[in-house]
Amino acid sequence: MLDSDDYYQFQGGLTAAVKSQRGAAPVTYFGDNAVPENPQVRSLKAEIARVYRSRVINPKWIAGVMRHGYKGAFEMAATVDYLFAYDATTGCVENHMYEGVADAYVFDLQVRQLIEKSNPWALRDMAERLLEAHQRGLWQGASEARVDGLRAIAHAAEGQIEAGLSTQISTL
Repeated sequence: MLDSDDYYQFQGGLTAAVKSQRGAAPVTYFGDNAVPENPQVRSLKAEIARVYRSRVINPKWIAGVMRHGYKGAFEMAATVDYLFAYDATTGCVENHMYEGVADAYVFDLQVRQLIEKSNPWALRDMAERLLEAHQRGLWQGASEARVDGLRAIAHAAEGQIEAGLSTQISTL
């Protein structure tokens, strides 16, 4: 559910529409048919938590996706976007999940250096999306040091992008 934007667009969009009309969010569920012989229905909040633990911050998944360089970093940034979008439309993401994503993707020095080298746009986008979650009140309780760190990383990545682009333009 955090591999594609289709899920939050439809489920999150419908949830937001119901909340807008009724004044209260509906109870939301997610059907997991990964094992066709044993389908599972979980609350959306429980499913987000399960996917967060099993994939989003799983060191094996992170290592595997990072082997794909530019595209792997893009997939990580997309995951952050989808997590954020689900929260913006359904309110189903816990604060500790934002903390965990920031720690695993942006503040982990080894991961950050690999992303910075292969796809600085993804690094900038992740830091900016986490900052937006904080600014919109979706991620509450982030320390000022963490917020300042995210800002510094976003600015540094933007500087790297601009420096790289100006070098490419000057060689044309």
